[in-house]
Amino acid sequence: MEIKLDNQVAVITGGSRGIGAAAVRLFARAGARVVFSYRKAARQAKEVVGECGSKSSDVVAVRADISRMAGAKALVNTAVERFGRLDILVANAGIWNAEPAPIEKMTEKQWDEMLAVNLKGVYAVIRCAVPVMMQQKSGRIIAVSSTAGQRGESFHTHYGASKGGVISLVKGLSTELAPHHILVNCVAPGWVDTDMAAPVVNDRREFQKAVKTIPLGRFARAEEIAMPILFLASEMASYMTGEVVNVNGGNVLCG
Repeated sequence: MEIKLDNQVAVITGGSRGIGAAAVRLFARAGARVVFSYRKAARQAKEVVGECGSKSSDVVAVRADISRMAGAKALVNTAVERFGRLDILVANAGIWNAEPAPIEKMTEKQWDEMLAVNLKGVYAVIRCAVPVMMQQKSGRIIAVSSTAGQRGESFHTHYGASKGGVISLVKGLSTELAPHHILVNCVAPGWVDTDMAAPVVNDRREFQKAVKTIPLGRFARAEEIAMPILFLASEMASYMTGEVVNVNGGNVLCG
């Protein structure tokens, strides 16, 4: 059965690269009108719009820093002003530190930036989207967490903390927003072959070390994370809320 999102409007944060870009392409192909954010990658954002082909007229790229409330508000307002509603929010934008950051050397700036993008950014865009969804009496929110949010991650503890916070936020909002017919779920990827993981992918020793922890023996493609996101946005997931969908090749076997 093919997933259709005809006449639905989706906002996707961090849509210029990686998982976000794959989600933009899939949502557009499914018939959704898509507004996505990017922070610096203007060229890549333009390319993503072009890759949507005949659907590109219904795909809008917005430069916005969603770690700031003003940026999140501008993104949501663009969707509502351009397309008249907001049905789906994918809170995907995130950062990760390739270099180890042991706690005794981690700076306040490193901590604050990680939490600002990965956790506050999710809060901010949800905060701006929910009033629209409440008025419509329906909505789907899908946040992107990580295996690091489930088990923690040594030398990247601020990243793990931010992604664990996303899971907790999803759990709480799922019950809070259920009376408004707004479903809130989460996708938790493991290693994915994207620009963010490039420092590991391009380091043979580190790459082999990471692959050994994955029962399926490889990193995911961005599309393999975007497809479960599309599923959660569809009618196929109409009775799911508060769930963490693990997409990690068997790397972390936990709920």
